[in-house]
Amino acid sequence: MPTILAIESSCDETSAAVCVDGKILSNFIANQTVHEQYGGVVPELASRAHMQNIVPVIDAALTQAFPQLLTPHSRLQTLDAIAFTQAPGLIGSLLVGTQFAKSLALALNKPLIAVHHMQAHVLANLIGEERPDFPFLCLTVSGGHTQIVLARSPLDLEVIGETIDDAAGEAFDKSAKLLGLPYPGGPLIDKYAKEGDPLKFKFAEPQIPELNFSFSGLKTSVLYFLQKQEPGFIEQHLADLCASIQYTIINILLKKVKKAIQQTGVRRICIAGGVSANSGLRKTLQEAGTKHGWKTYIPPFEYCTDNAAMIAITAYYKYLANEFSTLDVGPSARAEWSISNY
Repeated sequence: MPTILAIESSCDETSAAVCVDGKILSNFIANQTVHEQYGGVVPELASRAHMQNIVPVIDAALTQAFPQLLTPHSRLQTLDAIAFTQAPGLIGSLLVGTQFAKSLALALNKPLIAVHHMQAHVLANLIGEERPDFPFLCLTVSGGHTQIVLARSPLDLEVIGETIDDAAGEAFDKSAKLLGLPYPGGPLIDKYAKEGDPLKFKFAEPQIPELNFSFSGLKTSVLYFLQKQEPGFIEQHLADLCASIQYTIINILLKKVKKAIQQTGVRRICIAGGVSANSGLRKTLQEAGTKHGWKTYIPPFEYCTDNAAMIAITAYYKYLANEFSTLDVGPSARAEWSISNY
């Protein structure tokens, strides 16, 4: 019955979670609002904020998980392993979490577990009561990644499709910026899209072979369309523009999911990553599942964005498989290897 403390610091959220025998007891996240004025995450500011947040966040996670233990020392002594996000992400942010986890593991003489961020997003679907059976397909969509993953077991994941340029989350945020919406713009597109007509405007859907994605052409299509309009057009048609952009992105994603189901025969479908919090995507996937007879699984919102609970559940399965790291492990901004071999 392993007890694992997990740390997530890949971008601009500092998060810590405690997992006991595969059950999440706590999951704390400290968000960074400092980036809003810059229209995007500033890496140097992110790493500084992680250094400020990591101790109180870990203390809060341990306190909630073990309220009966009265001192930080007694809570730390209950741990069987320390897990952390090693890759991918912002190198400065990853470095804070990595070094803290290594130092804690060394001080407590506990094993260390390095976790791949994208593998953790997929396995977030294993948190909670309603879990998919294996094998399942997972559409993983975030600001930096868009993938279709075939999950045969918790530690046997194969990327069968991915973006060749921009990610779906980036398409949301960059389109939002073109519309004059503040950062982060993706959730605002989702908000305004509920009031608009998704078929009002048509944007390009790049035709990429097999199961790979491309969103750079969509962003260019939105840019050129808006450049041709008269002043005031965006304000007058904001809801319809948001609805049409969101519809196009979701349609691109859903077409690839359908193709993946046809190729693999797997009809259990999950979503993961920050964009999986998008209400339009969640609704569309559920409706498609009902129509086509798929079994769909959608994680709670708190496990969609970057969080340490997904790191903890991944570390739990790695602990059972005795997959530990040595203290010379370091962070990596880009994980170019397959997550199935991580």
